[in-house]
Amino acid sequence: MNRGAAGSLAAEATPARRVLVACLALFLGAAAATGAARPPAPETPPPARFTDVTAAAGIDFVHHNGATGEKLLPETMGGGVAFLDFDRDGDQDLLFVDSGRWPRALVGSGGADGSGATGGVVLYANDGSGHFRDVTTETGLEKIFHGPGALPFYGQGIAVGDVDGDGWVDLYVTAVGLNRLLRNRDGVFEDVTVPTGTGGGDRWSTCATFFDADGDGDLDLFVCNYLTWTAAADRAVDRMVPFTDDGEGLSYGRPQSYHGAHPLLFRNDSRSPGISFTQVAGEAGLFVDTLDGHPLSKALAVAPVDIDRDGLTDLVVTNDTVRNFLFHNLGSKDGVPHFEEVGELYGVAYDPDGKSTGAMGVDWGYLTDRGAGADDLSLLVGNFADEHTSVYRAQDDPTFFADDSLRLGLGAATRVPLTFGVVLLDYDLDGRLDLLQANGHVESDIDRIEPPERHEQLPQLFWNTGAAPLLEEVPADASGDLAHPLVGRGTAYADIDGDGDLDVVITQAGGPAHLLRNDLMRAGAGGRHWLRVRLDGRAPNRDALGAQVTLTAGGATQRRQVMPTRSYLSQVELPVTFGLGDGDVAPPEHVAVTWPDGFRETFAVPGVDRVLVLERGTGRPVPPGDRPASR
Repeated sequence: MNRGAAGSLAAEATPARRVLVACLALFLGAAAATGAARPPAPETPPPARFTDVTAAAGIDFVHHNGATGEKLLPETMGGGVAFLDFDRDGDQDLLFVDSGRWPRALVGSGGADGSGATGGVVLYANDGSGHFRDVTTETGLEKIFHGPGALPFYGQGIAVGDVDGDGWVDLYVTAVGLNRLLRNRDGVFEDVTVPTGTGGGDRWSTCATFFDADGDGDLDLFVCNYLTWTAAADRAVDRMVPFTDDGEGLSYGRPQSYHGAHPLLFRNDSRSPGISFTQVAGEAGLFVDTLDGHPLSKALAVAPVDIDRDGLTDLVVTNDTVRNFLFHNLGSKDGVPHFEEVGELYGVAYDPDGKSTGAMGVDWGYLTDRGAGADDLSLLVGNFADEHTSVYRAQDDPTFFADDSLRLGLGAATRVPLTFGVVLLDYDLDGRLDLLQANGHVESDIDRIEPPERHEQLPQLFWNTGAAPLLEEVPADASGDLAHPLVGRGTAYADIDGDGDLDVVITQAGGPAHLLRNDLMRAGAGGRHWLRVRLDGRAPNRDALGAQVTLTAGGATQRRQVMPTRSYLSQVELPVTFGLGDGDVAPPEHVAVTWPDGFRETFAVPGVDRVLVLERGTGRPVPPGDRPASR
């Protein structure tokens, strides 16, 4: 199925800078292919020791998409997943979003059989060793979604953040229809959607994130909406396709058949002990329209990141079949945050040919060490089939990016798969960020429509070589239990068992989730060392979302940002992990933290292979016996 990625952009303007960026990217790719001087070929990627421990760990979650053969478009999207410490016991718990059966209120009698439950969430508590227990009922979540009087819910994504500054992380769950804001009261959740006005109305919401939009210290809420979709409109679209063998059948619809949808921005106006939000997306400059006045955005993921290091969090929004957005944060005026959309100007809107892509998940990070002050941020975007994964890389200028995918080694390897979740993580703890992407087609009959495409596809892991080409695919036979075809969607990581390496979870559309334990440290890891950092900030942003953490060791620099919103519809853990390589590498000199309010602080590192809790304003790690309650 070809979505015709550029087809819906005929009405859009094409500024000269767009052409310049495309030409520059093509020139760089050609230069890399023909240049005479290249470093020696990198060594073979180290094996990835991932073991599927889903059942052994107590995880039995299966995503339901409600499909009955009618092929309604939301069935293709899957559900999000989050690692979070909901009970403040210091380990990473696991939450899944289920779409469930189609509620009749959303699709009428044609797509729903009226039996079984609609969607919701499933929460598992971690005992600290990587074993989980289903606590959905005892935490109040079962009652919220399936109890008496529960409203219909077709789940999509998840955002995690402490909206009231009480130290307990709250949840925002997106849906086709009414979203839910769930307040965490000492480990038990209550639905505060209606009193806070954060439901979002009759929309199809996908990704969401908590971040400080206006610089007042508390966490605001940004919500991406996908299409102005209805079941009736879906049924009215001609979706019959010929099969390559015989006959014909229904396919899922194309996003080009629908108008886009504006995002939402809920400004946090909470005053203890209550919670209050005001929707300000239009005033904030977040509405982008086509020339004929319809919403342009068809958003599936968001990256909250300070692009130009001015201390304000910007938003990179990936759009499906229309150009990507970069909302540059201009600061607050009269209590309202203001943004300008500069995706084309900055070079992150299109592929190297100047076309829009079917953009899905997104992550960001620094792929190489050019020093703490270098402007080499990379934005990675997973795209539709026949479109390679994009790596928009700052060209030593925070306002000028180019798609370096081909030069970095991702061109041919990522062109065939359809990629949703993308995450950057250091799977081998060598100090360099690697790439994991979850793949899986949207069309269940794709093997009959466009062979050799497949519905289930292998996840892909790319090792950061530190040389050229920078990203080299780890062979399937060296990736452990990652080498299992999935209808991959949401992807997240955390250290579930406290051994220092990062474990992974991947969800499927209409199938079971897979929890993959990283056995790097269990296998000895050849003396690899690590350091994990958790920040203890000040209320109302106690978890210090948006803080920058920089580690210096042996003259090399690693940089991370504390922000759980990554990948596709998903959230990663809050602690940040630094791989330190082999034992002969110089120990870390210090860790520097730039807190969300701009205050910069340097902390000594008393040792490695441990979790450092850094409390704002102390200048030293919190001693183990004096650690504050985990957040």
